[in-house]
Amino acid sequence: VQLQASGGGLVQAGGSLRLSCAASGRTFSGYTVAWFRQTPGKEREFVSAIRWNGATIDSGPVKGRFTISRDNAKNTVYLQMNSVKPEDTAVYYCAASSTVILSNIRRESAYGYWGQGTQLTVSS
Repeated sequence: VQLQASGGGLVQAGGSLRLSCAASGRTFSGYTVAWFRQTPGKEREFVSAIRWNGATIDSGPVKGRFTISRDNAKNTVYLQMNSVKPEDTAVYYCAASSTVILSNIRRESAYGYWGQGTQLTVSS
């Protein structure tokens, strides 16, 4: 499956933006899809994930502000980001896996398919 992340850009602190992760090559309704983010010099950080059954898992820093959702008819997963902060600035990557188990859902190594990344910059 090929993943295409899009929707990044420049937004002011407190604003909103929605990222999209479009899949092609295979229907991915049975996949877990996650968003990770990375800033220069730091490891990739788990943001949110949505399982095949719609269950979602969020990291502490984004809980209550970011919402992950999926539209299987469009083979797309979204990350709605509200009340963004300057510390949310990063390159955001989407990733997918058909085999990841719940206990590994935050692990980068659990995902075999990755999108190319989209930059979010939040100005203060």
